[in-house]
Amino acid sequence: MAARQSKKSAQSKGPGKGSSAKGSPKGSTTQSAKPSRETARSARSPRKATSRKAPQPAKRSEEQSAASRPSGPRAFWKGYLKLSLVTCPVAMMPATTESQRVRFHTLNRKTGNRVQSRYVDAETGKPVDEDDEVKGYQTGTDDYVILEDEELDAVALESTRTIDIDMFVPRDSIEWVWYDRPHYLMPDDPVGEEAFCVIRDAMEVTERVGMARLVLYRRERAVMLEPRDRGIVLWTLRYGDEVRDPEDYFGEIEPEKPDPELLSMVGKLIDERKREWSGDMIVDPVQNNLKKIIASKGKAKRPAKAREPERPSNVVNIMEALRRSVSAEREKRD
Repeated sequence: MAARQSKKSAQSKGPGKGSSAKGSPKGSTTQSAKPSRETARSARSPRKATSRKAPQPAKRSEEQSAASRPSGPRAFWKGYLKLSLVTCPVAMMPATTESQRVRFHTLNRKTGNRVQSRYVDAETGKPVDEDDEVKGYQTGTDDYVILEDEELDAVALESTRTIDIDMFVPRDSIEWVWYDRPHYLMPDDPVGEEAFCVIRDAMEVTERVGMARLVLYRRERAVMLEPRDRGIVLWTLRYGDEVRDPEDYFGEIEPEKPDPELLSMVGKLIDERKREWSGDMIVDPVQNNLKKIIASKGKAKRPAKAREPERPSNVVNIMEALRRSVSAEREKRD
């Protein structure tokens, strides 16, 4: 089988055929997956026949074109939202991004050049040609089931590019643990915007969410469509074998009720620490520190060493600990 080995790259190659999105050379373990053989079949949006008046001035046409162009980032998926005979073109974007994360390239310390990764045979140490690379599923210590590209392509799913809503369920019936990735779904054409808004508002009024199936990230996924503000949030849902039963972890916790006095004191602590939610509460200290280190490197300054957090003392009496906590919170407020 093949293992990885670093090799100096004479030049950093830009993205091209057989290279990754990050610009890794051909043969790199970081290269993107091979192009999907899924076929996209776009459903056509039915349009109502309307009587036309005299042609509008060119300025009007330009305004309509500008209104139809997306103002945000380029959509990563486009297709159709369908409910029975109602169809409208839509665009979708991931609701989260990691584009602001600090990322590194591996360099040769001596030359400053980037290095590339290659597959090598784990036993012989010799490089493996791309044509000789094959997928294998491990069944034992040194036993593998080999799958050819044709066999993998045979089970690939067709992407219809249509989100066909086949049922609606109560909004609160799907537990949080099933939620996977959120995406923003928006109309992609002014002609279909009315149909989009009708579907969105009907789900909001009935307090229901739509269920459909869609091929995303090379797999068929169950998706949930939830009305949100002026758009729709599409959640991919986890598969059943990905969700663990909470009873396996919470089942051994005794169902006894806590002491009322203790419960009251914890309630006071909660009242003292009430805040309105803000995204500023969630920060990544590691990313912030990395950015400080990178900035300080440019100034040739050594970054300050992070202080070790103080270890809490072992408090045996929970009642005494809660009393101290409540007193401390009051002192902070005063």
